[in-house]
Amino acid sequence: MHADIPTSGPASSATVHTGPWYRALNRYHWFVLVVSALGWLFDCLDQQLFILARPAAMKDLLSHITDMKLLESESQKYGDIATSVFIAGWATGGLIFGMLGDRIGRAKTMLITILMYSLFTGLSALSVSVYDFAFYRFLTGLGVGGEFAVGVALVAEVMPAVARPYALSLLQALSAFGNISAALINLGLGVAEGEGFVTSPWRIMFCIGALPALLTIVIRRNLKEPEAWQRSRAEGRVVSTTETYRELFGHPVWRRHALLGLALACSGVIGLWAVGFYVPDLTRTVQTKPVTAAIYASEIQAAETAGNTARVAALKQVQEALAANQLEGLSSELQAVKKSVDPKIKGRLTYYQSFSSIAINIGAFCGMFGFGALSQRIGRKPTFAIALVAAFVSTVTVFWTLQDLWQIFVLVPIMGFCQLSLFGGYAVYFPELFPTRLRSTGVSFCYNVGRFVAAVGPLVKMWLNEVFKETAEPLRYAGVTMCLVFLVGLVVLPFLPETLGKPLPE
Repeated sequence: MHADIPTSGPASSATVHTGPWYRALNRYHWFVLVVSALGWLFDCLDQQLFILARPAAMKDLLSHITDMKLLESESQKYGDIATSVFIAGWATGGLIFGMLGDRIGRAKTMLITILMYSLFTGLSALSVSVYDFAFYRFLTGLGVGGEFAVGVALVAEVMPAVARPYALSLLQALSAFGNISAALINLGLGVAEGEGFVTSPWRIMFCIGALPALLTIVIRRNLKEPEAWQRSRAEGRVVSTTETYRELFGHPVWRRHALLGLALACSGVIGLWAVGFYVPDLTRTVQTKPVTAAIYASEIQAAETAGNTARVAALKQVQEALAANQLEGLSSELQAVKKSVDPKIKGRLTYYQSFSSIAINIGAFCGMFGFGALSQRIGRKPTFAIALVAAFVSTVTVFWTLQDLWQIFVLVPIMGFCQLSLFGGYAVYFPELFPTRLRSTGVSFCYNVGRFVAAVGPLVKMWLNEVFKETAEPLRYAGVTMCLVFLVGLVVLPFLPETLGKPLPE
């Protein structure tokens, strides 16, 4: 840090502890960690439900388009727009609720944000067009954006100093279970769709996403505001919501930390939302042709075994029409045959999409917690440098080579480890850059305002899809190009302070 930064407070004045970090925690410490982790876990569940439901939701809401190639193109375009709107809502919520977290308290603000993202996730299930779907996603983003900043501020201020980096990295790492839960929900509904038990499973997914609202009951009854925040308020150091950003940018050190932290966050946030989270979509894209061929071959074989020559002929005609992208001329009888096969194709693609998401998040859990452990040994900045380079290399490799199923279980977890380790770093590092009275605002600014820039990422990817539209798989080339964003963090990293071994600024 810098000599002019005061560093005092309960987190920094804890007694020296020589055992494992978790033995320094009492029952209330664990309660705070669990509640904060669940809040962020359910937050990430919502995000991942959106990512996994996005392709099916867009195609359903644009089902009036009969040209398959145009439908695929429009679905990707409006999916990118909905993603940008969601991220913009996230950034806006981060600004608003970051200030509120410093003004009215961490626990109260967490309760509001969880209620908000739960309510509007549920309302997303009622969408009738791509426009109201995007509107609900913006409102969901408001709540999502506020939760992270108050959660990490709460944990950072409550935990003993020796446990703080490990608790924060664990908080972030546990979010992977929210993502994996979303993938398992998607997988289960994909199986149900393939068997004909459900239609429009994406709507069911968003209904499930409303359940985290129940967590607010626990928060309201048992969670207290951190002593550091209460003391800051009692001493009159909690400023009004209109003054928080003025003070943040009025102090040269806090201003420098905020702007450089913002640039560092942009690297990971854009890399994840405009590149990494499209790997399930890429998996779905590259597997569409082989899965379609396999399903039709299976259906034809079953019809031949049953001696149903009429169905065999109909299936072959539909298969030829799909290959030639000439579905408009199909008779009503052939359309009915196609509709009978479509759920099986969608279900199989959903399996593979879900496997990709699970693979990313298995790697993510290890990467996010691993960042905290490594950064305690070699420092925050060297760990960030390693993670940024690793994220660039691993993501380029996945987007350039992903084709076969085995790669989902080998390359994709490595990419998830490298990419998401950066977010473990943000949880550990950003609270260490700001004083108590500005911590929620500062963390929110770095982590969430970067999303205004990140919201442009999917639109840039959409433009790159157009640039590479003459190629067989434009998403592959667009993803590789977007990976350059990971290198931005390396440019600003030398200008940020090393905080290893330093107490939280008070």
